[in-house]
Amino acid sequence: MSQTKTRMPTVFVGHGSPMNALSKNRYTDAWRQIATTMPRPNAVLCISAHWYTQGTAVTVMEKPRTIHDFGGFPQALFEVQYPAPGDPQLAARVRELLAPVEVQMDRGWGLDHGTWSVLAHFFPQANVPVVQLSLDGTESAQFHYDLATRLAPLRHEGVLILGSGSVVHNLGILNWSKNAPPFDWAIRFNEKVRDSLLKRDHRLLIDYENIGPEAPLSVPTPEHYLPLLYAARLQEEGEPLSFAIDGIENGSIGMLAVVFGDARGHSL
Repeated sequence: MSQTKTRMPTVFVGHGSPMNALSKNRYTDAWRQIATTMPRPNAVLCISAHWYTQGTAVTVMEKPRTIHDFGGFPQALFEVQYPAPGDPQLAARVRELLAPVEVQMDRGWGLDHGTWSVLAHFFPQANVPVVQLSLDGTESAQFHYDLATRLAPLRHEGVLILGSGSVVHNLGILNWSKNAPPFDWAIRFNEKVRDSLLKRDHRLLIDYENIGPEAPLSVPTPEHYLPLLYAARLQEEGEPLSFAIDGIENGSIGMLAVVFGDARGHSL
């Protein structure tokens, strides 16, 4: 594969249900569109909500396994394999960039559904190397925002940095009715985040707990929100952003997807 010589965009995707791996809908159509408009990356570094750890880790194996980290879904979903190769050199590069933060070189994890359910649409042939970076659950939103700063050189090395989570994510009060409308508080929180992104008011994004009374309902736990901070922090001065798709499913699962930078890449 030829090496990309462009500044890659960064992307945040609300991944929703793992069933999206098998689905064709407006969200998965948007994911495929994002991928078709950008240069082919040399590799993907994914920060997924579903690898929430004590300390920071990066996958270093050459052949990461497909992790089915869920239950109660059809057997067809458990049979999905996403056999993308790993990239030990990229893992080492991530560790180098994040120093002095200690980064564990992990050989036991793999690709969780926050990663492969999205990449199955971005790169369905699973022929782009993928590395995952964990989210240290012992650290603050500010820590994660600052940590993302150190990953900036990867954008100029042909690496697609993908945050996978959800701006609004409350599984405790899902509405399972068909075509369930979003809760009012979910709409308000989602709109405030969108507005902050457009204004590049990252201080408010970091202090999301103070966005309003909608915050504790929209982000009862931080792991699905934090990947947004990585993608947003890597937006460079003067770069555009675009909302590739938006929506709130089952009342309280946000599907906002954001592209930071020119999806077509920027020649270096």
